[in-house]
Amino acid sequence: MKQKEIKNVVAGLLFYNGKLFAASRSEKDERYGKFEFPGGKIELNESPALALKREIKEELAMDISVKDLFMHVSHEYPLFKLEMDVFICTVDKPSFKLLVHKDGNFFCKDEILKLPFLGADLKVLAAIKKRLDF
Repeated sequence: MKQKEIKNVVAGLLFYNGKLFAASRSEKDERYGKFEFPGGKIELNESPALALKREIKEELAMDISVKDLFMHVSHEYPLFKLEMDVFICTVDKPSFKLLVHKDGNFFCKDEILKLPFLGADLKVLAAIKKRLDF
Protein backbone atom coordinates (compact mmCIF):
# COMPACT_ATOMS: atom_id res chain seq x y z
CA MET A 1 0.00 0.00 0.00
CA LYS A 2 1.35 3.39 -1.01
CA GLN A 3 2.07 5.77 1.85
CA LYS A 4 0.11 9.03 1.76
CA GLU A 5 1.88 12.30 1.09
CA ILE A 6 2.31 14.39 4.24
CA LYS A 7 1.50 18.09 3.92
CA ASN A 8 2.95 20.37 6.60
CA VAL A 9 0.86 23.51 6.86
CA VAL A 10 0.00 26.39 9.16
CA ALA A 11 -3.33 28.05 9.88
CA GLY A 12 -4.28 31.19 11.74
CA LEU A 13 -7.06 31.99 14.14
CA LEU A 14 -7.38 35.61 13.07
CA PHE A 15 -9.09 37.65 15.76
CA TYR A 16 -10.39 41.18 15.41
CA ASN A 17 -12.75 42.98 17.79
CA GLY A 18 -14.08 39.78 19.36
CA LYS A 19 -14.65 37.99 16.05
CA LEU A 20 -12.80 35.18 14.28
CA PHE A 21 -12.06 34.98 10.54
CA ALA A 22 -12.97 31.98 8.39
CA ALA A 23 -13.07 31.55 4.62
CA SER A 24 -14.65 29.07 2.21
CA ARG A 25 -12.87 27.27 -0.62
CA SER A 26 -13.31 28.51 -4.18
CA GLU A 27 -15.13 26.77 -7.02
CA LYS A 28 -11.77 25.54 -8.38
CA ASP A 29 -11.22 23.37 -5.30
CA GLU A 30 -12.69 19.88 -4.78
CA ARG A 31 -13.58 21.00 -1.24
CA TYR A 32 -15.62 23.92 -2.63
CA GLY A 33 -17.87 25.66 -0.14
CA LYS A 34 -16.23 24.20 2.97
CA PHE A 35 -14.83 26.69 5.44
CA GLU A 36 -11.33 26.75 6.86
CA PHE A 37 -9.07 28.85 9.00
CA PRO A 38 -6.73 30.51 6.48
CA GLY A 39 -3.10 29.57 6.04
CA GLY A 40 -1.08 27.30 3.80
CA LYS A 41 2.09 25.34 3.15
CA ILE A 42 5.40 26.01 4.83
CA GLU A 43 8.14 26.59 2.27
CA LEU A 44 11.69 25.26 2.57
CA ASN A 45 13.71 27.09 5.26
CA GLU A 46 10.65 29.07 6.37
CA SER A 47 9.49 29.27 9.97
CA PRO A 48 5.83 28.48 10.67
CA ALA A 49 5.17 32.08 11.78
CA LEU A 50 6.71 33.55 8.62
CA ALA A 51 4.84 31.04 6.46
CA LEU A 52 1.56 32.06 8.09
CA LYS A 53 2.20 35.78 7.64
CA ARG A 54 3.14 35.19 3.98
CA GLU A 55 0.12 32.98 3.25
CA ILE A 56 -2.35 35.43 4.83
CA LYS A 57 -0.80 38.27 2.83
CA GLU A 58 -1.00 36.22 -0.41
CA GLU A 59 -4.55 34.93 0.15
CA LEU A 60 -6.21 37.86 1.93
CA ALA A 61 -3.92 40.90 1.45
CA MET A 62 -4.03 41.23 5.24
CA ASP A 63 -1.26 41.92 7.75
CA ILE A 64 -1.32 39.87 10.94
CA SER A 65 0.65 39.44 14.14
CA VAL A 66 1.32 35.80 15.00
CA LYS A 67 1.01 35.26 18.75
CA ASP A 68 0.90 31.78 20.31
CA LEU A 69 0.65 28.22 19.06
CA PHE A 70 -2.92 27.15 19.81
CA MET A 71 -2.69 23.49 18.80
CA HIS A 72 -1.32 20.91 16.38
CA VAL A 73 -3.71 18.89 14.23
CA SER A 74 -3.06 15.62 12.41
CA HIS A 75 -5.80 14.67 9.97
CA GLU A 76 -6.02 12.07 7.23
CA TYR A 77 -7.82 12.99 4.04
CA PRO A 78 -8.38 10.36 1.32
CA LEU A 79 -5.27 11.34 -0.68
CA PHE A 80 -2.91 12.87 1.90
CA LYS A 81 -2.16 13.37 5.57
CA LEU A 82 -2.25 16.90 6.95
CA GLU A 83 0.02 18.08 9.77
CA MET A 84 -1.15 21.55 10.77
CA ASP A 85 0.11 24.02 13.37
CA VAL A 86 -2.61 26.49 14.33
CA PHE A 87 -1.63 29.86 15.76
CA ILE A 88 -3.58 32.58 17.52
CA CYS A 89 -3.15 35.82 15.56
CA THR A 90 -4.32 39.38 15.80
CA VAL A 91 -5.32 41.72 12.99
CA ASP A 92 -4.69 45.46 13.11
CA LYS A 93 -7.10 46.36 10.30
CA PRO A 94 -10.03 44.11 9.37
CA SER A 95 -9.89 44.93 5.65
CA PHE A 96 -9.16 41.97 3.36
CA LYS A 97 -9.43 40.82 -0.25
CA LEU A 98 -10.57 37.30 -1.12
CA LEU A 99 -7.79 36.42 -3.57
CA VAL A 100 -8.21 32.61 -3.47
CA HIS A 101 -11.39 31.99 -1.45
CA LYS A 102 -15.05 32.20 -2.47
CA ASP A 103 -16.27 33.81 0.74
CA GLY A 104 -14.86 34.93 4.06
CA ASN A 105 -15.51 37.21 7.00
CA PHE A 106 -15.05 37.81 10.70
CA PHE A 107 -17.69 35.84 12.60
CA CYS A 108 -18.90 35.84 16.19
CA LYS A 109 -18.71 32.51 18.04
CA ASP A 110 -22.38 31.59 17.46
CA GLU A 111 -22.03 32.21 13.72
CA ILE A 112 -18.75 30.36 13.27
CA LEU A 113 -20.03 27.24 15.03
CA LYS A 114 -22.74 26.89 12.35
CA LEU A 115 -20.39 26.99 9.32
CA PRO A 116 -19.53 23.82 7.34
CA PHE A 117 -15.81 23.30 8.03
CA LEU A 118 -13.23 20.94 6.51
CA GLY A 119 -12.24 17.85 8.53
CA ALA A 120 -8.99 19.15 10.02
CA ASP A 121 -10.60 22.48 10.84
CA LEU A 122 -13.46 20.71 12.64
CA LYS A 123 -10.86 19.52 15.17
CA VAL A 124 -9.73 23.12 15.63
CA LEU A 125 -13.35 24.24 16.01
CA ALA A 126 -13.90 21.63 18.75
CA ALA A 127 -10.87 22.96 20.64
CA ILE A 128 -12.07 26.54 20.21
CA LYS A 129 -15.44 25.62 21.75
CA LYS A 130 -13.66 24.17 24.81
CA ARG A 131 -10.75 26.56 25.25
CA LEU A 132 -11.58 30.01 23.89
CA ASP A 133 -14.20 32.50 24.89
CA PHE A 134 -14.66 35.19 22.26
